[in-house]
Amino acid sequence: MHSATDALISIQSLVLSYGEHRVLDGLSLDVPAGSITALLGGNGAGKSTTLAALLGFERGQAGSIAVCGIDPGADPAAAHRRIAYLPENVALYDHLSAVENADYLLALSGERYDRAAITDALAAAGLQAAAWHRRLGGFSKGMRQKVAIAVALLRAVPVLLLDEPTSGLDPRATADFNALVLSVRARGTAVLMVTHDLLSAADVADRIALLEHGRVAHAVEASGPDRFDVRALHARFQLGGERLAA
Repeated sequence: MHSATDALISIQSLVLSYGEHRVLDGLSLDVPAGSITALLGGNGAGKSTTLAALLGFERGQAGSIAVCGIDPGADPAAAHRRIAYLPENVALYDHLSAVENADYLLALSGERYDRAAITDALAAAGLQAAAWHRRLGGFSKGMRQKVAIAVALLRAVPVLLLDEPTSGLDPRATADFNALVLSVRARGTAVLMVTHDLLSAADVADRIALLEHGRVAHAVEASGPDRFDVRALHARFQLGGERLAA
């Protein structure tokens, strides 16, 4: 069991508004080193805004937020050096191959890997060897996602942010991805996964938090052989969605 004192992601009573609309309303969430937290919530619950605040794109009006002790709003460059981020809609270059995309994106982050390390990561992400040197123009969404997963997981940083990481992946690829996330957790990374995929979250997360109206309304830790009561979480998730729609 981890404590808040070793949290690499720390959000405390964060308030963030757009004009009169309060999107985050006293949000508190800690993600310790070597753990996976899945953040679930309906549309408008504040998931995307939470990620934007962690990346330093938005600043709150009250409360605090820190990535490895750094306020990303005050020093986004320093925070970004400690974060690997996998967005839901990945921006990749259609005229480059999977290996070339990975090499270029890693170079932009100031890191270089040899081709063997890149192809190993692509293989681990579930991309078939026949696709490694093909241009991305003909890739499916799931194949593009695998390239982005390989890039995110290659970066040896303490924090990994995932935005709907299994979107577009088939069940086999989702299982491969979950195995990769578990290996990243084992090396001490703090992983925050924003997702609608409750079943995938239940497979890998150490903690599931349900976001409603900009704050954590319910959180549960994995325990026992079944880890989570998925039926109860599903019912609670549906109830939260109904509240947001009301």
